[in-house]
Amino acid sequence: MWTVQEAKAKLSEVLERARAGEAQVIGARDPCVVVSMDEYERLKRRQAEPHLGKWLVENLRGLGEIELPSRADDRPVPFVDWSDEDFRA
Repeated sequence: MWTVQEAKAKLSEVLERARAGEAQVIGARDPCVVVSMDEYERLKRRQAEPHLGKWLVENLRGLGEIELPSRADDRPVPFVDWSDEDFRA
């Protein structure tokens, strides 16, 4: 985290670090973040993508009720027989 005065004095370093993928926080009371243009564009694209939860609600509405398993303490654990070896490639 940089103070505003430090960031002004070392602007080149702030920008170099941001370009290297290290977000730079400037200010303590009302902080701002400096990121590279690539990171900014990636975040903007991601923001424009539909939210999965919203998509599910909008597109799966009207399919009927979903039967959920019991939340009882004695319910079976579906993965109890799996080992770490089952997941190795």
